[in-house]
Amino acid sequence: MLQIAFIRENQETVIQALAKKNMDAKTVVEEVVALDEKRRATQVEMDNILSESNKLSKDIGGLMKSGEKAKAAILKEKTVSLKEKSKELAEVVDALAAELTEKLYTLPNLPADIVPVGKTPEENLNIFEAGEVPVLHDGAQPHWELVKKYDIIDFELGNKITGAGFPVYKGKGARLQRALINYFLDKNTAAGYNEVQVPHLVNEASAYGTGQLPDKEGQMYHDATDDLYLIPTAEVPVTNLFRDVILSEAELPVLTTAYTPCFRREAGSYGAHVRGLNRLHQFDKVEIVRVEHPEKSYEALDGMVEHIKGILNELKLPYRILRLCGGDMGFASALTYDFEVFSTAQDRWLEISSVSNFETFQANRLKLRFKDKDGKNQLAHTLNGSSLALPRVLAGILENYQTADGIVIPEVLRPYCGFDIIN
Repeated sequence: MLQIAFIRENQETVIQALAKKNMDAKTVVEEVVALDEKRRATQVEMDNILSESNKLSKDIGGLMKSGEKAKAAILKEKTVSLKEKSKELAEVVDALAAELTEKLYTLPNLPADIVPVGKTPEENLNIFEAGEVPVLHDGAQPHWELVKKYDIIDFELGNKITGAGFPVYKGKGARLQRALINYFLDKNTAAGYNEVQVPHLVNEASAYGTGQLPDKEGQMYHDATDDLYLIPTAEVPVTNLFRDVILSEAELPVLTTAYTPCFRREAGSYGAHVRGLNRLHQFDKVEIVRVEHPEKSYEALDGMVEHIKGILNELKLPYRILRLCGGDMGFASALTYDFEVFSTAQDRWLEISSVSNFETFQANRLKLRFKDKDGKNQLAHTLNGSSLALPRVLAGILENYQTADGIVIPEVLRPYCGFDIIN
């Protein structure tokens, strides 16, 4: 959530910055400023009344001591009236504060200066490519055909049990899935990330804290009875570990990693680009989350990018990195890099990771602060990234490593799998 003081003092800057995210924020910004002015004026009025009431209370004490009970009685009546007025004003202040917060929730984070201008994914900036695209044998197939051929993932069985987008992993497919999870976690913990296991459902406050609500309400599975949400990513519960926390500056940075299943009510569409593992309602992902000092968060973001590059280099998958344009960025992000793996069998790029710096946007919602050297509380910066999302990584491995004799397992995964080939 943007800080109200910053909006109030930089209205045109906010409006122009959010235009890069394809939002005409002028009306909302003006409403936010007007609400804040009204709230502050009402607060001042209430404070003045309370101050006057306190002064009269002292005067009443003096009059009672001097025996002037009649005058004291008159002042008592006045204090009763002032207290009633202050109570009314307090209710107005609370109502205005709540309305202001709801308005602030509708404003996305401001994009960083280096975010490219653009409205569509085609306008994202390709900043890096690595890896060789393999030459496949005649008769090479996309992964949704390979998994049937080798009986390692069953989409129809998952559809019978639950519905489309909930696959069943079988045999070597299940073992390869588990191998990837363990490999990703081992790489992250070796890089200094502390592994945690977190709940797969979160309350409303947690979803608001990281920006899933109200922006992505329709994309989350919701249990109305207990008012809990299935997590769309481990980012939500992991980042909320630090909600209402004040860290010392010496504790920064805080590095955390977690594996969770993820659940998303993404609207389905038709075509090869969403077939098989390309789009699921339930999938596995390993996440990395960082809480950083504001002066070091962009250096940390670069480090996260290098960390994920190292994993993909070990998997020997062809990949590229995109700096997302303003129109393709997430609601809470200030800067996002997407990683995409090239699928030779599908002849297209598959997104497998997003790495983002949220600056103070989530921390302001979470009240996540640190005490600086002067003893003042400052908002921390939060960052997160997929390290990695499994479905499209798995699709890339199945398709790029297929041979006429079977699917060869990447060398780095063989100790985790216990086998070298799926045939």
